[in-house]
Amino acid sequence: MILGQISDLHIKAHGQKSYRVVDTAGSLRRCIAHIGSLKQLPEAIVITGDLVDSGLPVEYGHLRELLAPLKMPYYLIPGNHDDRGALRDAFPDHAYLRQNGDRIDYVVDEHELRIVAIDTVVPRKSGGRLDPDSIAWLDRTLRAAPDRPTMLVMHHPPFRTWIGHMDEIGLENPDLLRSVVLRHPQVERVLCGHLHRSIQVRFAGTLASTCPSPAHQIELDLGADAPSHFVMEPPGYQLHAWDPLSGVVSHTAYIGAFDGPYPFHDENGLLIE
Repeated sequence: MILGQISDLHIKAHGQKSYRVVDTAGSLRRCIAHIGSLKQLPEAIVITGDLVDSGLPVEYGHLRELLAPLKMPYYLIPGNHDDRGALRDAFPDHAYLRQNGDRIDYVVDEHELRIVAIDTVVPRKSGGRLDPDSIAWLDRTLRAAPDRPTMLVMHHPPFRTWIGHMDEIGLENPDLLRSVVLRHPQVERVLCGHLHRSIQVRFAGTLASTCPSPAHQIELDLGADAPSHFVMEPPGYQLHAWDPLSGVVSHTAYIGAFDGPYPFHDENGLLIE
């Protein structure tokens, strides 16, 4: 199975740019077109938060239009820029958004990889926090299927990234998550957003990672006093390929028009195998 991951879309209302600079709608269109051109399409896609920029109904309406060309099912989780109620209202057919009361915690069992999502949003705050009830729900959900390879998805990463201003608005209580994941070795990955960069770390006996944005990226500055800046580095998304022998193998794909592909030839024009 191949699972796609897109993160930090920051969609605005029609014609508006994020931070007056970034055409996030155009960026998402290019991302979806790139996914659609892949030789091997993902079976499903998880979209790991900051779906829109200000949590407004008009933004979610625009988001739904932009996601319509996707040829596979996609699963949404909120980030700190999102509003749970407006998200649910815009996607009434996404029943999984209503599995666990007010919080958007859910499980999807329709694929070879089990998808379990946990909500880290604190309304009107940039940082995240895990709710004890969500953690209890997560433990029960993982215990219910100990033999199913599982992708755990969330917005705020449960680890220090070394990008100072982002760590200040990181996950407040990652140890709650660590204690649960350590008990459940079927968790193949913890897939996160929020950082607008590709970052990987060992976490609780598995790997946790963040995904680049299809729009703007956080500046790579590992200082504790790193200023809150973004850069227009190449946009991207990720593909997570799984089989029983290899487990999960993750790839970062860059969105754009690049030269190639070219065959490998030597100086005499002979194909190098």
